[in-house]
Amino acid sequence: MAHPHRSNPTRRSVLVAGAAAPAVLLAACSGNSSGNGKGGTLHMGIAVANITLNFASEMVNGAQSAAEHAGGVDFKAVGPPNTDGPAEAQLFQNLTTRAKDGIVLENLDPPIFVRPAATAVGQGIPVVALDTAPLDGSKVTFYVGNDNYEMGAQLAQEALKRLPANPIGTVVVGVPNPGTPVLDSRAKGIKETFAAKAPGIKVLGPFQTYSDPAQNYGAWLSQVHANPKALAFLGVGDADSYNLGKIKEREKGTYLVAAADVDVKTLEYVKSGANFCTVDPEHFLKGYIATAVLIDAVKNGKKLPTGWFRMPSLVVDKSNVDEVIARQKSTDAAYHWYKKQIDELLANQSDHLQPLKDER
Repeated sequence: MAHPHRSNPTRRSVLVAGAAAPAVLLAACSGNSSGNGKGGTLHMGIAVANITLNFASEMVNGAQSAAEHAGGVDFKAVGPPNTDGPAEAQLFQNLTTRAKDGIVLENLDPPIFVRPAATAVGQGIPVVALDTAPLDGSKVTFYVGNDNYEMGAQLAQEALKRLPANPIGTVVVGVPNPGTPVLDSRAKGIKETFAAKAPGIKVLGPFQTYSDPAQNYGAWLSQVHANPKALAFLGVGDADSYNLGKIKEREKGTYLVAAADVDVKTLEYVKSGANFCTVDPEHFLKGYIATAVLIDAVKNGKKLPTGWFRMPSLVVDKSNVDEVIARQKSTDAAYHWYKKQIDELLANQSDHLQPLKDER
């Protein structure tokens, strides 16, 4: 989304491809040249795993906001309408023919992107990994992402605050895309936190819950029916949150439910109390920081930092959900809400950098 009151002109288009190709959202924002080292306007972009889900659209909004604030950047966003690694890889490769000054790459299937990313870097295109760490061989050495293990631990700790002392029973854990490192790390954080702090709890799973909302709902409904006495059902992804809230309300469940991300439906379930919380990876902030660092490096002829730029996360519950709902109303609202964090993170980058091998 563009800033409606900013002077930089924007242009947007939605391209629906034929049956053999995915539908793609193409968003370009351009501004006056700001005298970058290459001269003229920079051509950059972002590729995401699923352009239709909230987590990806927030990262896109953050990235576009950073490009608009920087000025002198023609910026395009691409991604398939459903989570489809090979389709995204093709879109990323197509993007490299246009966004030759730099690309931010978010994906949910890192092995597929090793060769395309390495090819892009080999062609002189700076690539920043966003949300999912790059694998060896990709030649990508700068990653902006959360401590996903800690996010899972946060979710388990919030659940324990709402369970009786020394709880005994089962907790069911679901992962939309097993094998995706960031999601698996969250599930591991949940499981190991319960093992350390509540040994009376037996964690079942993680079970596959799928990223497609309809499949996700069906998967969780099956788990709820199969485990009617479970203390809690905890997911780690976007659709997990709102589908668990919907199921709990419809089934009049007494169990706890929660997951991650801040889809508008999720926030309403947190507000109503159906979900006891959600853990917000602050995707807008991640997209903004990744893009701002990329633009700064290219404009000023600097190398990208090396390592893991460790980004914060936020527990959202009834105490702060109204504030977050207001933040989510627009790109401008998100930017102003995050402005203080953006300034601190960009001004003190070295304080937030850790070795890439430590990401989790």
